[in-house]
Amino acid sequence: MKRYKLDILGISESKWTKSGRMKTTTGETALYSGREDDSHLEGVAIIMKKGMEKYLMEWKPVNSRIILARLKGRQTNLSIIQCYALTNDRNDRDNEAFYEQLQAALESVHRRDLLLVINDLNASVGSENVNFERVMGRKRCEVQNDNGERLVEWCAFNNMIIVGSLFPHRNINKLTWTSPNGRDQNQTDHLMVNNMWRRFLLDVRVRRGADASSDHHLSGYHKNLIQ
Repeated sequence: MKRYKLDILGISESKWTKSGRMKTTTGETALYSGREDDSHLEGVAIIMKKGMEKYLMEWKPVNSRIILARLKGRQTNLSIIQCYALTNDRNDRDNEAFYEQLQAALESVHRRDLLLVINDLNASVGSENVNFERVMGRKRCEVQNDNGERLVEWCAFNNMIIVGSLFPHRNINKLTWTSPNGRDQNQTDHLMVNNMWRRFLLDVRVRRGADASSDHHLSGYHKNLIQ
């Protein structure tokens, strides 16, 4: 977080159990939501840099795949949903149940807030945006999968935009996931905001080099987006 000068970091697959709030030895505040049993699976978290906890108005651990937080802002308040979807090969019933939970979380957000959805949705949205121009741009480089289709339709229904599809970058600054065999790379992690904030976006790109023992890479906004 310090190296990339991040104010807020969303984490999927944190694998922490139960839910809670804690402070690190270096002053960051972590909000987390995990499974109620002792299985170190799934889990989501939101980590704020030192000093940002004073802007935290409320937060809610929904389940091991969804967590919400609301922060006080200068011009508007910021609501964050951090989520972790099922993989593309899970059955439709499980995926539909997840999106129903995500929809309920979105509908609990204050309408005037800047809504930021940070996620590992295991979704490749592709580059074709015909009839979905308000949802995504054409700066993607992978083929759409079933989860990607679900995500695009969910964003269209809720007037959200997939912001990583708007900016022209090299593939290394677009793709967030590398398969274990190293052959396949896709954009499976996404950032979305409510469409009314589209014109305030400055840049979105993937950052390489985070030592997180993961096959994913960081994806983030230009830091001035919500100042």
